[in-house]
Amino acid sequence: METTPHLHAATPRDSDLRTLTFDYLVEPTLLLDPDSDEIIDANPAACTLLGYDRTLLRETKFSALHAGQVPALIVFSQAVLDKGAYWTNALTPRHATSQKLRLEYTGSMVPHDGRALILLTMSDLEQRRRRYVDATAEDHMRGGLAAWQRVERVFQDIERENQLILRAAGEGIYGVNAEGKTTFVNPAAERMLGWSAEELVGKAIHPIVHHSHHDGSHYPDEDCPIYAAFRDGAIHNVDGEVFWRKNGSPVWVEYTSTPIRDRGTVVGAVIVFRDVSHRREADEKLHAALAEVDRLRERLELENAYLQEEIRIETNPRGIIGQSEAIQKTLRQVKLVAPTTAAVMITGESGTGKELIARAIHEASTRRDRPLIRVNCAAIPRELFESEFFGHVKGAFTGAVRDRIGRFELADGGTLFLDEVGEIPLELQGKLLRVLQEGNFERVGEERTRTVDVRVIAATNRNLKQEVQRGRFREDLYFRLNVFPVESVPLRDRREDIPLLAQHFLMSESNELKSDLRLSEGDARRLQRYDWPGNVRELQNVIERAAILSQNGRLRIDLPDNVGAHSPASASRQKSDVRPAVMTSAEMRDHERANILAALAASNGKVFGAGGAAAMLDLKPTTLASRMKALGISAPRARPAAFTMTS
Repeated sequence: METTPHLHAATPRDSDLRTLTFDYLVEPTLLLDPDSDEIIDANPAACTLLGYDRTLLRETKFSALHAGQVPALIVFSQAVLDKGAYWTNALTPRHATSQKLRLEYTGSMVPHDGRALILLTMSDLEQRRRRYVDATAEDHMRGGLAAWQRVERVFQDIERENQLILRAAGEGIYGVNAEGKTTFVNPAAERMLGWSAEELVGKAIHPIVHHSHHDGSHYPDEDCPIYAAFRDGAIHNVDGEVFWRKNGSPVWVEYTSTPIRDRGTVVGAVIVFRDVSHRREADEKLHAALAEVDRLRERLELENAYLQEEIRIETNPRGIIGQSEAIQKTLRQVKLVAPTTAAVMITGESGTGKELIARAIHEASTRRDRPLIRVNCAAIPRELFESEFFGHVKGAFTGAVRDRIGRFELADGGTLFLDEVGEIPLELQGKLLRVLQEGNFERVGEERTRTVDVRVIAATNRNLKQEVQRGRFREDLYFRLNVFPVESVPLRDRREDIPLLAQHFLMSESNELKSDLRLSEGDARRLQRYDWPGNVRELQNVIERAAILSQNGRLRIDLPDNVGAHSPASASRQKSDVRPAVMTSAEMRDHERANILAALAASNGKVFGAGGAAAMLDLKPTTLASRMKALGISAPRARPAAFTMTS
């Protein structure tokens, strides 16, 4: 073809004829400008083959149809320009539906206005093969062969004429006739499936290699896309199914089922498949890794939020301070139990430093690189215990707007400190026991069972043995938690540690107040004579108050009036008194006021509940509230203790 439409000046009649000729070419044809990568024109056959309308093709870069094949496209274009004409079947453009097309390109160079254009003719290799098969079948029909012999020869011809390709192909290839019986099998299919060609040819192949889904459920013939090609005559591309090997193991495959036609009638199909097990395994590992990343990200966010909360609560450095024999015994117990995974039960009065002991055990254990998660069981509303411990999924209850992991999952690999464990509701204690024994739990609203590895340290100021006898605490849970008991000794039983603790608090307050405060020997002796019903927490509050009230570097230690009431010296003085002290009504009122203030200070401002002022004074909360109102005492705002020996 020497000329193309719109290439040079011509009479109107010649131009119309050339345009008409270009439009009515049977073969799909494009006119290209290789320098600008433009499609100058396309005939209707090319538009049908590529799936684009003519206007869109003219606006599309030719290289855009060959994603990832630009180097091969350049080589082909240069060969056409150098040789004047060239052909290739190495380029596979994409249809508008993104499907790859197997085409043969024939290009010829067309000079025009000082430019070198390319006239490109495209041949569909699949259509060419079909025409050849149909022509061969017609030849056999003319020779007088029966219909079944003609169909058989179609597959024989396919196998014979493509023998080299079938043997060299890395993909598995086999043919089936319209009855689903195997007509040929290539060596790659034999290797991948473990069946020989002799074992498969002439037999229905679906019941042999395609009988079940991966989960073992039956795969009916009528649902098979390979057999569907017989009904609809369409090419079926399938990914995510399994073929079954001779040894019974599955192989993940992707395959294409292409129908074979004889004189317009589908007589069978050719199936090309490849083993994608490694790719699928890699995809599954990637999805699992991404899910793990999401899980760890969520956990890290919650851990950071938890640690930020801990930083707000605990601002002073932690450390067990003391030289008494009681403290040395506690340190020996910590050293013994820390390397193990045994559950620990820390008992003792409120304010004696139970949480500090728990932290010392955790930091001396092999779990020190994972977090110590603290749960204050006394501060959790009854209806939220299960969600707080085990987490919940979105929509599990009103207000559950998103998934949330619980404290057990947050402490996975680390330590969970259950403070005030005696406050856990009886109905939840069974679920807690299951986690401790089996390491399994379910989030609220979810059926999936999760596994955790958590070391539990519990603390309480209650007598749990009595709680068990009264039916308020499960006996089996008590024994499960009380594997290694540790007692947190009250401050009155280790008076020699009081000056060390007081000096520690005083240094902290001096730094905060930017003053140089010192504890005198007289101050230390006075502090040691007091019984400290609020323990270390009360001592911290007294020192803080003394630092605030100090003048000229001199502390003003303000202790309740019952200072030394239980000391030996005080007891001897009481025995020697002939007459008991008599107080006036005003003195009794002042004494009661001071006593309540001392209880509020010792309880850190907490009036009700375990460890509150009412419990310390052995009064009903309503009675204490009435007396405070009568004495003009307003409940102070509770503030977290700064010292590390609090629980």
